[in-house]
Amino acid sequence: QVQLVESGGGLVQPGGSLRLSCVASGFSFSTSAMSWYRQAPGEVRDFVASSFNGGRSTNYASSVKGRFTISRDNAKNTVYLEMNSLKPEDQGVYYCNAQTSSDYEYWGQGTQVTVSS
Repeated sequence: QVQLVESGGGLVQPGGSLRLSCVASGFSFSTSAMSWYRQAPGEVRDFVASSFNGGRSTNYASSVKGRFTISRDNAKNTVYLEMNSLKPEDQGVYYCNAQTSSDYEYWGQGTQVTVSS
């Protein structure tokens, strides 16, 4: 059974930091591309960052480049999203996404990030 379980969301002030985690099980984590997406109320789900090639390659949305860092620990089947200098426009539900080498795609249940003073 495939599971992606996110954690680490919460309320943070503008300029603050959060680290999200996503623990995966039920598929080959190390060979899968792992990504983070976010969705604000009334908006489509947007790409944030991805880690692929076993973690040797990363890609970021332009809006988060330089502020967010995606990383992964293949031994722990966990992908992280370090978010710094958070802005109100960063808030939303953050989802973990896995795309396997066989082109199966999985989603977590999401974790809420609220950026507000």
